[in-house]
Amino acid sequence: MVKKIFFYYILSSFLFFVGAFASESGGMPQLNPEFWISQIFWLIITFGFLYVILSKLILPKISANIESRKSQILENIEEAEKQRKESEDRIKEYDKIIQDSKIKAKNYYNQSREKILMDINKKKESLDRDLNEEINKAELEIQDLKSKSPDKIVKIAIETSNDLIKQLIGVEVNNSNISAIVEDLSKKNKREHHGN
Repeated sequence: MVKKIFFYYILSSFLFFVGAFASESGGMPQLNPEFWISQIFWLIITFGFLYVILSKLILPKISANIESRKSQILENIEEAEKQRKESEDRIKEYDKIIQDSKIKAKNYYNQSREKILMDINKKKESLDRDLNEEINKAELEIQDLKSKSPDKIVKIAIETSNDLIKQLIGVEVNNSNISAIVEDLSKKNKREHHGN
């Protein structure tokens, strides 16, 4: 390409100088036709020298540098694409791990919740059973006390009556007489309470 540019430049210069031959010979010395051959000679030598230096020294280095950069850019693009694919794969793996972890956590939560509810229900049933047993025992004791209390009250009443009579009169009275009186009084009290 440089050769073509150089060739077109020389051709345009030559055509320019040919056009200049046809112009008037006066004015600027560069346009004087008698100096044109020496100017063309030095122009060809100068541009030839520049062409050789450019084509043999500078342009190969530039083109090698461009090729090196191009290959480096392609390698970098390939590496970046490879790393992008790896990162996408890792992101997919992480998403899958996170999803699996969420599912496991939900399962653990549900299992723990069910276990806790079962334990609570068992403890509640056990507590209800224990409370029912205690209530039944208390009711039995209350019924037992109710059934035994009149006999005890009568016995206590007989003993206290006997002691009072002994202290008041100084004579010991027969327990059967006192028990008959106490039973008679308790029957009257029961009739009065149940009658009302």
